[in-house]
Amino acid sequence: MLKNKWFLGLIIGLVCLMSLGYFSKAKKAADNKGSFQEVNPEIGNISLIISTTGVVEPQNRLEIKPSISGRIEEILVEEGSVVRKGDTLAWMSSTERAALIDAAISQGDKTRQYWEEVYKKTPIISPIDGKVIVRGFEPGQTITTSEPLLVLSDRLIVNAQFDETDIGRVKIGQQAVIALDAYPKDKIKGVVDHIAYESQLINNVTIYDVDILPREVPEFFRSGMSANVDVTENSRTKVLLIPLEAVQEEAGKKNVLVKKKKNKGNEKRQVEVGLTDISSAEIISGLSVSDIVMIKDQKYIPKKQETGTNPFMPSRKKNNDKNK
Repeated sequence: MLKNKWFLGLIIGLVCLMSLGYFSKAKKAADNKGSFQEVNPEIGNISLIISTTGVVEPQNRLEIKPSISGRIEEILVEEGSVVRKGDTLAWMSSTERAALIDAAISQGDKTRQYWEEVYKKTPIISPIDGKVIVRGFEPGQTITTSEPLLVLSDRLIVNAQFDETDIGRVKIGQQAVIALDAYPKDKIKGVVDHIAYESQLINNVTIYDVDILPREVPEFFRSGMSANVDVTENSRTKVLLIPLEAVQEEAGKKNVLVKKKKNKGNEKRQVEVGLTDISSAEIISGLSVSDIVMIKDQKYIPKKQETGTNPFMPSRKKNNDKNK
């Protein structure tokens, strides 16, 4: 009787062990199955972007200084006014004319009118087409030939700064997008217009200035505004794209893991990769939209934290030591 009970217990134990093994394998298989993510290649657009910062400033800044010293009689433009070459910007009197007209005023209107006809005011003429960006004086003030009465700009641009590691990727004519810090939601299309031949050393970094010309200058553009600039180095439209993390490199070759048909496992397939950005890769050959790409999930397993002791805190003796 005791022997039968022992034999029955042995059989039950073996059954329990086999059950544990089965469930352990099933759990392991389930974990392996869930460790991959299925992704279908998609048709889309991809761009290679070079990002930097810049400042809005005049491409050509021209200070208008009077040819004579004297008094400003009249200013015909305001800041923001668009002017043409040959337009009269202001009228002024030389120091001698201003003194003569002031003396004639005290002698009556006829005398004043006579001397105003004889001694004409001096016009300040715009030498270029442009926009008034600074008006430094007002009528009635005196000015010398060394002081700028007005400042003109032929056009406002964004002066962007690229370091030497990126300047080789920038070419004249490339498309750009400008976003001002003051108006981040407004995206302004532009183009690379000029690349400086001489570098600057800023914080021990070699920098090159690049002029980004807006296609249309918005009204809210102001000289001195900070801007973020994205220059498109290269772009492709309607190409086959997959997540960048799906591409693995082995022995100089690019591979992806593709799910076999009828759930018969996965196969490694060599592909030709074109443009890549921070999240996507262009597949030139080796895949089609009907394929299913397998991406292994990157699970984060936290390390076990070790309990340390503070060296500046007094250590406590164990109860065993205390009882000794």
